[in-house]
Amino acid sequence: MHSPKVFRREVRVHVAAPCENVLGESPVWSECERALYWTDIRTPALFRLDTRSGEVERWSMPELAGSVVLRGSGGVIVGLQSGLYSFHPGTQSLDRYLEFPGRHPDDRTNDARCDRQGRLWFTRMRDFGKASTGGLYRLDASGDPVELISGVTIPNAICFSPDGQRFYFADTPKDSLDAFEMTGTGPSFHRLGAVIPPALVPGRPDGATVDCEGYIWNARFGGGSIVRSAPDGSDHVVYPLPVSRPTSCSFGGDRLDRLYITTARQGLDAAALAAEPLAGALLAIEPGVRGLPEPAFAG
Repeated sequence: MHSPKVFRREVRVHVAAPCENVLGESPVWSECERALYWTDIRTPALFRLDTRSGEVERWSMPELAGSVVLRGSGGVIVGLQSGLYSFHPGTQSLDRYLEFPGRHPDDRTNDARCDRQGRLWFTRMRDFGKASTGGLYRLDASGDPVELISGVTIPNAICFSPDGQRFYFADTPKDSLDAFEMTGTGPSFHRLGAVIPPALVPGRPDGATVDCEGYIWNARFGGGSIVRSAPDGSDHVVYPLPVSRPTSCSFGGDRLDRLYITTARQGLDAAALAAEPLAGALLAIEPGVRGLPEPAFAG
């Protein structure tokens, strides 16, 4: 294969919510609510933006809140430090769905997505990546979670091809966003190779999503950009952002043509924050391509 091509494209960046998150994460669009959910891991809190009214709701969480996904039966599943919890905005009830085992009790959740079959993929990691105790897990509607990848430091970038046959994943310190092909309904899969190899584009791989054409959108933590990459890794388009630490992204809006981007203030000193007044805000761009409806957990 020829050397991958890298392009740069300017795009207007909107402030969807001036929320000043310490470590915003895990944006997910609810079509039925016409709203976007996301978390701030550090505060910790769950957020929801109603795009019709512009109202932002915030619910405090009792533990570090690493992720949120939709639930088919209503509400959402929030990944906290001790387990997965169901949350219903109407009643504000938080109920434990899955308790994590006692192994590595200092670990927390980080990234999560649901696949086209309604299975919940989630990760755990030692906070701040201080040990390689993390892993990638998959939870069916009924049954115990299965560990798919172990020995991970900072797991990120879970997303799926439109046909559901591939998934994408990154261990952020390794600086490689990799593609994997699933080889059946069970936990078997094999690595296809790097979609974004180390040092090709600015920053390191954080959260990701896939558009309707099968291209991967990856937040580049420390690189001040979002990158759209061809699934075969042949070309990449870098979209600059006014913040250095984007953390994840997800398509939303009535036409699924708006890319929402969570960002972080964590680790920035006073001078850096003064230079980045939008650090921690929920941002959005309209890149001219649509996303895919976000699957909900079937459990």
